[in-house]
Amino acid sequence: MATDPAPLVWGSAFSVTPTSRTPLLRGDKILLPPSALEQLLSAAPVVTSEPTSTRPYTSSFSPYDPHSYAAEIQARAQFQEQQHQLPHPLTFRLANPQNGRSVYAGIREFSAEEGEVGLSPFLREALGLNEVAKHTPAESGHIPSDGNDDVPMTNGGWHEAATERTQPRINIHARQLPKGAFVKLRPLEAGYDPEDWKSLLEQHLRANFTTMTNGEILVVPGGSRVGGKKEEFRFLIDGFAPEGDGICVVDTDLEVDIEALNEEQARETLRKIATKLQRAPGTQEGSSVGDELDLFNAQQGQVVEGEYVDYQISSWDRSQGIEIEVSDIAEDDEIDLFVSPLSSRQRRRPREDECVLADVEGRPAKRIRLAPTNVELEDAEALWVSVHAHKLVDSLANGAATPNTQPKHFTIRAKPLDPGNMNYTQPDSATTSKTPPNPDEVRCKNCHQWIPQRTLFLHENFCIRNNILCPKGCNQVFQKRSEAWQNHWHCPHDSAFGNTALSHSKHDHLFHPPVPYECAGCGFTAPNIRQLALHKTSTCPAKPILCRFCHLQVPQQSDTDPDASSPEVLLSGLTPHELADGARTTECHLCNKITRLRDMSTHLRHHDLERLSRPPPRLCRNVLCGRTLDGVGKNGVTRLRARGPENDIGLCDTCIGPLYVSMYDPDGKALRRRVERRYLSQLLAGCGHGWCSNRYCKTGRKNTGGAGAEKGVSAKDAIPMIKPFLDGLATGEAASPLHFCVDESSQRRRELAEMLAAEEGGVGGKGGYSREWCVGALEAEGGDLDRARAWLKGWALRRDEVRS
Repeated sequence: MATDPAPLVWGSAFSVTPTSRTPLLRGDKILLPPSALEQLLSAAPVVTSEPTSTRPYTSSFSPYDPHSYAAEIQARAQFQEQQHQLPHPLTFRLANPQNGRSVYAGIREFSAEEGEVGLSPFLREALGLNEVAKHTPAESGHIPSDGNDDVPMTNGGWHEAATERTQPRINIHARQLPKGAFVKLRPLEAGYDPEDWKSLLEQHLRANFTTMTNGEILVVPGGSRVGGKKEEFRFLIDGFAPEGDGICVVDTDLEVDIEALNEEQARETLRKIATKLQRAPGTQEGSSVGDELDLFNAQQGQVVEGEYVDYQISSWDRSQGIEIEVSDIAEDDEIDLFVSPLSSRQRRRPREDECVLADVEGRPAKRIRLAPTNVELEDAEALWVSVHAHKLVDSLANGAATPNTQPKHFTIRAKPLDPGNMNYTQPDSATTSKTPPNPDEVRCKNCHQWIPQRTLFLHENFCIRNNILCPKGCNQVFQKRSEAWQNHWHCPHDSAFGNTALSHSKHDHLFHPPVPYECAGCGFTAPNIRQLALHKTSTCPAKPILCRFCHLQVPQQSDTDPDASSPEVLLSGLTPHELADGARTTECHLCNKITRLRDMSTHLRHHDLERLSRPPPRLCRNVLCGRTLDGVGKNGVTRLRARGPENDIGLCDTCIGPLYVSMYDPDGKALRRRVERRYLSQLLAGCGHGWCSNRYCKTGRKNTGGAGAEKGVSAKDAIPMIKPFLDGLATGEAASPLHFCVDESSQRRRELAEMLAAEEGGVGGKGGYSREWCVGALEAEGGDLDRARAWLKGWALRRDEVRS
């Protein structure tokens, strides 16, 4: 049994690595140099444990002999294993000697540069490293202490502080923290809803934190954007159980208590939650719930500003395409339409910053058309459709008292695509038409309306006093004192324009943000939100995919993948996760060969090429026999054995057996006589088997109830019946068939083969399998119908695959 190790005693000082070199660190994780690992192993306590082997260490050991038992104990003591053992998990106390701040942290890797430590943004903020230091160790003339002088400094300690002027230095000590059982969190803002942050908190801690430090601020990222920024939940860590400055949150059941900072915040939170419940999806003041989108049938809906209504289209005519339209939108509302396919490569609902297709233009109806040839529909299981109402981000700055909370109404419909109407065009109107509706009408130069010639002078006098034509080329006419003219805008960067403050805010938010958008998954920056959406649905490492091998939802590329752009990844079309996961092996269900999962598709393609070039089985000339001439194997081989020269009339080895004699018969006259005698024996005497269905057998005719079955056939009538078969005997297996009685299993396989050949239009149709393949499948699988179908699927050629 291993003994309890002594506490780990280790400490050192390091320069802080610049943030630009540690962009992937999250939570309380740090990077230490490899030399720190060597020092930790040297300082780790030595653990003595018994050897794991169960064999005796002395040849004469006997548990009943006290002398040999003592010798065994002494021998085992010599083989006791001693090794340095690090505690799990490794936790450290970080201290900034310039301001006295400290925080606990966990280790991510030992890959930092020598003498440096990489810190996450959370740790930098907790240690106050983002602030400008007022004094340096060289200026103060002494080495500051963090109050932990009981641990001696190792190489690279404070004697180097005077020479380090560019990067701040911190003290790091190994500290073992107790497993946490309880933590109290206090939200720093009112209105946090448990339905929003509770699951996010659990996921955030598990992925990014090893420890928690009392008095620090825990920032949990949310799943949506508020005001154009990523939503965040901020909590003050205010107390633990067991009590102390820090706890370990790995491999422990942690109870979390959320308590408001004060009574005023608690009341404000309850008020916001009650307001949110009143505007919950499905209520009169909330957004619609969303549902399966039915083709041809329009659905009425409503959406609150800043929210989404999600729909789904599970099936449609893939050969015709689909058109999705949102109409009946009020002139002042900014409602957008987003579409993303549900496939193994797209697993998220469409959102403003993460969608495949979008219509955000300022038209009265939003429309997205998907043709059958669209690459977005490749491997799509369904279509996800989202309707979004844009929210005025800077409403207070523009003078609006409160944001608009009234739901916006719309009508959504999906219908098959009309190939002749692929382009959207604005409806023609009197102001855009170049031909006058009446011969005596002329166009007003100010408002571009068609006016009768006799009233043009009066109209122009009134129009010029009250109306104004936009001078920037959009050809819109406004009343001079109207609100639309006051809010009319043109973008200085492109050709966009609009008539409301909301449309202006939306255009700047989408295409001209004040700062570039940053992808929360990988740190990629995009100049506008459309480029960010393209990145998130294509090359983003954090984009979730469904692994084709383990069938789990995973990021398509993790931050630590070393071969993310290797030639094998680029040529195979697999993600780094799939490339590693596909290295597992499995057994091919066709040939039982051990193959890697990622090579299985190529392996099966080879089987398919072999299948297309494989000759079909040759049937026995006996129409009742369920065997082939050459035999068929379970691995698809259709020429399992070769026929001898003595069997050249197209019968299998079983059917030729009763006719075979070892004599010289070059003309086949003796064989003809034996065939004639067998036919006469069947017709006159019968085989006597109850399963026989041979119409050229007395017993078979009786079993099937044919005409004259009870009376039988006389020798006088039998000879003309068998003469055509005898005449065609010498022409070989392609001539007229033969009718010999067979055993029950062979006859049953032939009947099942006829049934299989008739499935899926096999007989005379383009689909299904021919009779030869069906007989061969049943012979290979011993007459098992289900296994024969699987054999046909893996090895046989369908009728529509046979080369002409």
